Amino acid sequence: MSTPQPILLSPPHMGEQEHALLKAAFDSNWIAPVGPDVDAFEQELAAKVGIGHACALASGTAAIHLGLELLGVVPGDLVLCSSLTFVASANPIRMCGAEPVFVDSDRETWCMSPQSLERALRTLTAEGKKPRACIAVSLYGQSADLPAIAKLCAEYDVKLLDEAAEALGAQHGNQMVGTFGDLGVYSFNGNKIITTSGGGALISNDQTIVDRAKFLATQARDPSSIGAYEHSVPGFNYRLSNLLAAIGRGQLRVLDDRVKARRRIFERYCEQLAGVQGLSWMPEASFGHATRWLSCCLLDDSNTRDAIIASMQDASIDARPVWKPMHCQKLFSEARYFEHAPGQDISNELFQRGLCLPSGSSLTTEEQNRVIAIVRQHLGS
Repeated sequence: MSTPQPILLSPPHMGEQEHALLKAAFDSNWIAPVGPDVDAFEQELAAKVGIGHACALASGTAAIHLGLELLGVVPGDLVLCSSLTFVASANPIRMCGAEPVFVDSDRETWCMSPQSLERALRTLTAEGKKPRACIAVSLYGQSADLPAIAKLCAEYDVKLLDEAAEALGAQHGNQMVGTFGDLGVYSFNGNKIITTSGGGALISNDQTIVDRAKFLATQARDPSSIGAYEHSVPGFNYRLSNLLAAIGRGQLRVLDDRVKARRRIFERYCEQLAGVQGLSWMPEASFGHATRWLSCCLLDDSNTRDAIIASMQDASIDARPVWKPMHCQKLFSEARYFEHAPGQDISNELFQRGLCLPSGSSLTTEEQNRVIAIVRQHLGS
């Protein structure tokens, strides 16, 4: 028996323009980590999401780390962070010498719960431990309730990093996710809705802070009249390659198409599995327009979820649990955590029963049918 063709969770999907843009950059010999495609990509990204300025970086993780540095996070500070997220959201807190405090999700969005955020802010402030910053993650292409989160952060004088690594193209009302904070972050990793292979961006309406980001991201080289390499503060090697920026320019031009494709894939899952018992879908917030970067669902119990994943693996299909919350990770076992409500650990509940299905924008109907058939095997029709 031949091995079935693998179906990946969220593979890259190249369009018709990326190769030409990459070849033009290559032919021009702009191979270094700066160049005209980096400048153009930053301008085009900022225009696409409706913000003033962007700094293209080597990864979303680099963008979060640099963002925290720019927001003034120093060793000993507390930084609030969504618990239900990928570890890259939280690792930069420790990279700054600060300590994370994790915040639960709500059922309506699976993103940061404003209710638990308010309790965390109130409690920590009363203890004389006011956080420096808050990393609010928009999960799986869905907007968190960012206006509510931004209002709470402003009330307590806490800087907001709008972490939209998984949510480029998502909206809260008519405003793009990533643009609600003091700074915003996107990721262009190979599995994201558009990709530069590896890459990320930091965005803001404050040109001064973005200019500072570009300075720090290129090893913080001070101006010199003779071109000497002079440095007065620590810097980083965080800038995006000009070649990868050329790919990003082509990808950015098909972002709207990629969002539509992923939403169609999610809708087809819902249609084909309608009426199947023991399964419910990640809701779409009433205030938002999700990209459905990943099609996520809940099973009635973890055993069924795990059995489906095992069957998918046997069939060369990539399916995974939703993120294991940070407060459940050994790495952060000493960190504080604020539940949505006493006795309601929604992040962990979502992890125990949550399943991510293949969702790439290039997924064919035939491939999707293979995924659907395995779900039906376990849950019936």
